[in-house]
Amino acid sequence: MQRMPVVFIGHGSPMNAIENNVFTQGWKALAKPLPTPKGILMVSAHWFTNSLCSTNVSQPKMVYDMYGFPEELYRIQYPVQGSPELAQRLQTLLGQQLSIDNTWGLDHGAWSVLVHLFPKADIPVVQLSVNARLEPKALYAIGRALRVLRDEGILIIASGNIVHNVRMVDWDHPTTGYPWADAFDAAIQEAILKHDHERCLSYLALPGGKESVPTPDHYDPLLYVLGATDPDDTIHIYNDSRTMGSLSMTSYVWSSTSKEK
Repeated sequence: MQRMPVVFIGHGSPMNAIENNVFTQGWKALAKPLPTPKGILMVSAHWFTNSLCSTNVSQPKMVYDMYGFPEELYRIQYPVQGSPELAQRLQTLLGQQLSIDNTWGLDHGAWSVLVHLFPKADIPVVQLSVNARLEPKALYAIGRALRVLRDEGILIIASGNIVHNVRMVDWDHPTTGYPWADAFDAAIQEAILKHDHERCLSYLALPGGKESVPTPDHYDPLLYVLGATDPDDTIHIYNDSRTMGSLSMTSYVWSSTSKEK
């Protein structure tokens, strides 16, 4: 079986779900070389919980967890199947720290990118929450525990933003970042390319760290996928840019150099 890659998507505005722009084009380019997975494990910044949760229903519901957007956005459907089998596998790998919560479903951090990556909605998806109570090393350890899924045909996708400071968004500069946002995104990129995960775990010590990550919800999904990578993975970068001053759209794919495991 071909070993699955691991993906981090900088998702940005929910409007990307219905727009054809440079970012959504980048997501489509990212998806083209991906092998077809048996299932998708989706980690979204917008399911930020006080414990570690997953869904296990056969038909996950849509969650429209955003406000003040055009009606068109709230009519989007992504009628994908869930996977109770994958949810059970997560329970085996993560043990008692994982609980089932089907009050949630697929939120916009998930479906806004999946509609571009897998528009046919024909691959089962299970969403996994970000545990707000855990420190970076513990989130990374969850990714390490999930790494075996890559050998079982499961594509792990995390959706967030490496730089995410909505209070400092500058609508007049849609294609540039503040100097501190550029510096932080570049520092994380350098660390990722060098497989220096310790630096990514200590992100607040990096230049622009405190401004770029005022709250950890959008950064933490990156730690899950970093834990699921290997030192010999090939790394591809997409949408390497900042927008509206204080958001990073930079996305990554880690692909195994070994085609079979």
